[in-house]
Amino acid sequence: MRKVVGIGETILDIIFRGEQPSAAVPGGSVFNGIVSLGRMGVNVSFISETGNDHVGNIILQFMRENHIPTDYINVFPDGKSPVSLAFLNEQRDAEYIFYKDYPKQRLDVLFPKLQEDDIVVVGSYYALNPVLRDKILELLDQAREKKAIIYYDPNFRSSHKNEAMKLAPTIIENLEYADIVRGSKEDFFYMYGMQDVDKIYKDKIKFYCPRFICTAGAEKVALRTGIVSKDYAIEPLEAVSTIGAGDNFNAGLIYGLLKYDVRYRDLNNLNEEIWDKVIQCGKDFATEVCRSFNNSISVEFAENYK
Repeated sequence: MRKVVGIGETILDIIFRGEQPSAAVPGGSVFNGIVSLGRMGVNVSFISETGNDHVGNIILQFMRENHIPTDYINVFPDGKSPVSLAFLNEQRDAEYIFYKDYPKQRLDVLFPKLQEDDIVVVGSYYALNPVLRDKILELLDQAREKKAIIYYDPNFRSSHKNEAMKLAPTIIENLEYADIVRGSKEDFFYMYGMQDVDKIYKDKIKFYCPRFICTAGAEKVALRTGIVSKDYAIEPLEAVSTIGAGDNFNAGLIYGLLKYDVRYRDLNNLNEEIWDKVIQCGKDFATEVCRSFNNSISVEFAENYK
């Protein structure tokens, strides 16, 4: 059975509407997608770290409940589990404040063994952080060697835009490893100061990775590959919270790759018909997540979608 392996942070998101917290949910960009895939019955693994504290216990328990093994989580004794405060505005988009206290030694864990056609998901600042770089490369090298599909979501936040120049070589290295790149218009604006999808693809992505998907919130989804160039409309909806929308677009897309049996060797010749189906899955997952405060698809949605 093919598996999906994610690497990234786990964090407790405390969500505020106005001045009052209204929910606390385990989150983290790659993690949110892995939780959704776990609920869909996909064979998932997640590599991360958490503190030996109350918040860490909440996260580990949440993983167990969602069929995610905790074997690849480094529970560190000194330091605290990270927490974020997410303040929702009128549009239901979040502004974040992060509280982190990591130990010196990071990600001291064994990795799951990869096989051909497994899918490896990397993204966010976690995939750029110099402190973690050796571990990220260890996973990417194993994935490349085994012919696993590498899925990269830069998820580049405004808080890092001043470091965009300094991080550029690492971003390029990640793009070179990637088999599929999915980012939001915001990511590329903060990374490159660019917003035109075709220009981003031609100048910044295509040379390193020919398969590119760009989402833009409630606007259209753009797909650019060596053989397909297409835009997909997004159906309007009343969002409760957009936290996790992009993460779950990733999860849906990955679910689509598995469902329609897209293998590593198929990537270069994927036709429009297959892409249509795969992207529809991404849209379905993202839409579902916007309907609640949860960072992942609901268990009910997963049952019905199967």
